[in-house]
Amino acid sequence: MATYLVGDLQGCFDELQLLLSRVQFNPAQDKLYLVGDLVARGDKSLECLRFVKSLGNAAQTVLGNHDLHLISTALGIKNVKPRDRVEAIFNAPDFEELIDWLRHQPLLIHNETLGFVMVHAGISPDWDLTTAKTCAREVEEILQHGDFVNLISQMYDNQPEHWSPHLQGIERWRYTINACTRMRFCYWDHRLDFACKRPPKDAPKELTPWFNLNNPLYQEIPILFGHWASLIDETTPPNIYALDTGCVWNNRMTMLRWEDKQYFTQSAVKNYCDF
Repeated sequence: MATYLVGDLQGCFDELQLLLSRVQFNPAQDKLYLVGDLVARGDKSLECLRFVKSLGNAAQTVLGNHDLHLISTALGIKNVKPRDRVEAIFNAPDFEELIDWLRHQPLLIHNETLGFVMVHAGISPDWDLTTAKTCAREVEEILQHGDFVNLISQMYDNQPEHWSPHLQGIERWRYTINACTRMRFCYWDHRLDFACKRPPKDAPKELTPWFNLNNPLYQEIPILFGHWASLIDETTPPNIYALDTGCVWNNRMTMLRWEDKQYFTQSAVKNYCDF
């Protein structure tokens, strides 16, 4: 039995299959974790959704920003982004079933047995583990059982940029969504920044990666995340595992076997930037 964790798929279905074949992934005994963004700019987003869903309990994914945007477009709240290749999903006979399944996926996974936390973008520098899990569960409850249409329609905003335990309602939920699915850099006073997507060495001096800020949680438990393709080949602190290596940007897909910390990579098999 082995546990595999893979970076952003973004519709790159063929590369995922090559990686799983290489490690002889067996859903009857192995487990696959995905850091979100199953869909978007690759050409097989539909296949990615169907495959991960078909694995049942053998796979778990968290929600990424592109996954949430797909739900938003399915609800008619936003338009499909020009570069997203999701037309096949909207035309699929199982469209509603797939969107409903996606809406029921978590923002954060804490595997207590294996001792890691997985999220799409990161953990707020002002959260301990209990707060992170509580905030994520609040949003998940609305997405799965509450007024998710209202939540999705109000999530597109950068405010509030700073955490406070006194935040309530949509401001609290929006901060949670932004931290878990959109965050890369923070200001040194812990405010979130959403403008800079560069590698850390090229960022303005007033910004630092969220995981470089002084949060004891970052040293206490391994955190696995995706979202930030420009971290490819960058060194991260111990306990911080960045798994998005930009397959959809013609780089590679990365998968980690947790038990022995062995990495497996697969280069992009097509020029996605030509699409």
